[in-house]
Amino acid sequence: MTPLAVDVLVIGLGPAGGAAAAAAAKRGLRVAAIEKRKAVGVPVQCAEFIPLPLARHAQAQGVPAQRITGMRSVLPSGAASATPFQGLMVDRAAFDLALARQAAEAGAMLHVDTRLEALRAGDSTAVVRGADGAFAIRYRIVIAADGPHSTAARLLGLPALGIVNTRQYTVRLLHPGAATDIWLSDRYPGGYAWLFPKGEHANLGVGMDPGCASDMKTPLDALHGRLAREGRLGREILARTGGAIPVGGLRERLAVRNVVFAGDAAGLTHPITGAGIAAAVISGERAGEAAYALLGTGNPKALDEYDEDMRDQFEETLARGLARRRELERAWRERGAGTDAVQRRGWIAFEEYYRGTVPA
Repeated sequence: MTPLAVDVLVIGLGPAGGAAAAAAAKRGLRVAAIEKRKAVGVPVQCAEFIPLPLARHAQAQGVPAQRITGMRSVLPSGAASATPFQGLMVDRAAFDLALARQAAEAGAMLHVDTRLEALRAGDSTAVVRGADGAFAIRYRIVIAADGPHSTAARLLGLPALGIVNTRQYTVRLLHPGAATDIWLSDRYPGGYAWLFPKGEHANLGVGMDPGCASDMKTPLDALHGRLAREGRLGREILARTGGAIPVGGLRERLAVRNVVFAGDAAGLTHPITGAGIAAAVISGERAGEAAYALLGTGNPKALDEYDEDMRDQFEETLARGLARRRELERAWRERGAGTDAVQRRGWIAFEEYYRGTVPA
């Protein structure tokens, strides 16, 4: 069978992949995108919060759920701090699907239920497997937006990213509100617990470092039970989900030969909060633009400029988060993470988090 020939092959149709495919296709490049899941955005594996600047991507019907205006951070002692926190809760599956539809409308060819099996650098060919078997795609550039366990990175021999595992329940919210709750405690080593309101429902979850704890069900069930007894949440679990979040900072290189990494696959997720949707969309759009700059305008430095641009935008923030994460890791090992002082320095809502210079 003759290989499908494209300018850009996008791997993964999460926010980074959808944005990349749309950006490249809108500029006239021939784009194919593959997604290993059977449906774009399903299952949902995040808390579904986006910052307000991304609201322009949340206009499609069924995407926006409610505004968020504040955050309540609860320390180990029980002391709580309320801070402004502007954003939007979305239906993440609808959000991802809206981006994918923009790409399709721009001319990108989307293949769901299709996995990457091989990347042959010698002839710039990917072997992928869909429902009807394996087929080849010849590409000029690959945009790898395939998440924290990037198959593209593995096939290139690149190191795996450090991760935090998450577990989340969707539950009924008995008293709807516009503020998130964050619980900081050594009960959640390597992460924290959260409650994100979403209309009449809420996403209740925990994140933990797999090297510190493997049982996330017990602490999540305990938190759910307590909030149900307090009359805040219903006892029924309406949905369950979970996934991995990269927390080790940026990859050493975001462009390896003609493969460009974006979103979680690039390590653009915040090492403390786990926030990554905004960086995914921004990096995806920029990767698609970089592909056009190289292939459409002949700029030989386009991919290096993409790498530099992402570092200019995100590296300082990620470096601070990574430094705070390493401080917390020492506290978890030394059983010091149960103190308010340690948790205040390790969480973005407190001024202690921002004190000191960012490590080089």
